[in-house]
Amino acid sequence: MIAPAATLEAEADRLLKALLHVDCEPSGRRWNYETCLALAPLTLEINRLKREKDAVILTHSYVDPEIVYGVGDFKGDSYFLSLAAKQAKAKVILFAGVVFMAETAKILSPDATVIVPDRGSGCSLADSITGEELRRLKALYPDATVVCYINSTAEVKAESDVCVTSGNVYHIVANLPARRILFVPDRLMGQNVRDELRRRGVDKEIITSDGTCMVHDQFSPADIAAARAQFPGLKVVAHPECTAEVAAAADFVGSTGAMMKFVKTSGAPYYLMLTECGLVGRLQVEAPEKNFIGGCRLCPYMKLNSLEKIRDALATPRPDQIVTLDEGMRRRAARCIERMFELSPTD
Repeated sequence: MIAPAATLEAEADRLLKALLHVDCEPSGRRWNYETCLALAPLTLEINRLKREKDAVILTHSYVDPEIVYGVGDFKGDSYFLSLAAKQAKAKVILFAGVVFMAETAKILSPDATVIVPDRGSGCSLADSITGEELRRLKALYPDATVVCYINSTAEVKAESDVCVTSGNVYHIVANLPARRILFVPDRLMGQNVRDELRRRGVDKEIITSDGTCMVHDQFSPADIAAARAQFPGLKVVAHPECTAEVAAAADFVGSTGAMMKFVKTSGAPYYLMLTECGLVGRLQVEAPEKNFIGGCRLCPYMKLNSLEKIRDALATPRPDQIVTLDEGMRRRAARCIERMFELSPTD
């Protein structure tokens, strides 16, 4: 069904108003009226399909901005979207992110049909350890409490005691009764947790597996030093998936949600964002007065999401796009995530 010209023009105006200030695309793409007019038929069709199918779209901050602001119902980091998945009452949940996130949505909303636009949208962290490999680690450290980062598969969550995000990891690990913690799958975040808890005077032994994020492990202190020399007053904002050396050299380290809050509420002349470029795009939309210098990296898995794939998955999902989980495993993984909600700080 072809929308009337006036409807397409109104949709193009809406998209342009949201995307006008986004210029962090390494490809050099810019959003002008013609670009938005070309996108308008897709966004209109997707939003129509959502109404027809009682569907919601969860969009991670790292996917392309035309997805976040064109068709997303909820946008944010992994913790916020976990809550949105838990509270969703829709018949269909489409997760524009990566596969482990869609699995999390299915864990928390078992009665919904959960769809992932591209089954190839993996994660270097989540794919770095299997449930079987974690069972072998647990046998080596039987007295350890197993803490899994939310960037993990459903089978790893099912083998873990509690899940954490980059926003609540310090609080939860610090308050667990056990001294020995087996933390999977992020080696670099594990080191940052060690350093931060030591700074707080919290005595924990943290053992990690060896996964890293292919985006955040690429930044270096040299990147920071070069940027500070060129931009006086610069604030460097990093994710705890970065190396300990990068975290120590940054002005602020936090989850994607915390990074956004820091930038929005501080008054630096420039910001270097050591994270995925999608977050910079969101900030350019929501805080267009801020100035960002280069430095972000693209996640190839997040960029597998597209409006075309979302439309097709909503209209007629293929079997590989529908997330299914063994019920016993799903229940064990759900308990792991529910423990996170129970132990998270309330402020």
